[in-house]
Amino acid sequence: MLDIQNLSKTFNPGTVNEKKALSSLSLHLDEGDFVTIVGSNGAGKSTLFNAIAGSFYVDEGSILLAGEDITFLPEHERSRRIGRLFQDPLRGTAPSMTIEENLALAYLRAAHGNPFRCISKKDKSFFAEQLKQLDMGLENRMKNPVGLLSGGQRQALTLLMATLKRPKLLLLDEHTAALDPKTAAKVMELTDRIVREGQLTTLMITHNMRDAIQYGNRLIMLHEGHIILDIAGEEKKNLTVPDLLEQFTKASGDEFANDRAILS
Repeated sequence: MLDIQNLSKTFNPGTVNEKKALSSLSLHLDEGDFVTIVGSNGAGKSTLFNAIAGSFYVDEGSILLAGEDITFLPEHERSRRIGRLFQDPLRGTAPSMTIEENLALAYLRAAHGNPFRCISKKDKSFFAEQLKQLDMGLENRMKNPVGLLSGGQRQALTLLMATLKRPKLLLLDEHTAALDPKTAAKVMELTDRIVREGQLTTLMITHNMRDAIQYGNRLIMLHEGHIILDIAGEEKKNLTVPDLLEQFTKASGDEFANDRAILS
């Protein structure tokens, strides 16, 4: 489903602020893979997501999605194939629009390529059914502005919007980091259910080591723009947080000195 070959990206080349964010990185995901990504600050995690989503063009390498070369496809075109959630729950929704309008915009754009097409009664019933699965009572508030929702409700809604029409790839960029622990756990449970039931090919960046180990069928660790660990199957199931930190130290030669990760 996703095939990345020799991806490289350097910011501010030839200046004192030069930063090599990705260095000949290669990654292959089969359809339905749920891969968690960990790494210290500046390891290249968000740069990798931005490269896949098309926020900028890479210096070298190629990105294939479901066999299609999207390396130089514009970001707005990729967004019809790729669903994405950010750390900030306010980024994925339009606050002045209603819940129904937000869902309609996301659904029509992904399903028909035209966000201004009229929605039918059948579409509205479909939205209500999907909202009911969130177990937050939002199906009874479809005419309410999204700006009235809590951060957790908005993030859950954004997750639903990103997956109403099955994306070829789902990118989760620390999507529970800004939520309180109880809400974060609920959104993470929703995420796991939606990904499993939809068999969605998913990449999830997280600083929560327990979540990285608990969820998904594969875990990769980035360090200085390289993948230094790639763990799957029984090895991943048997991992503990101390094991993971120890493996990082062995693979990178550095201590995983990241307070957010350790506290998580």
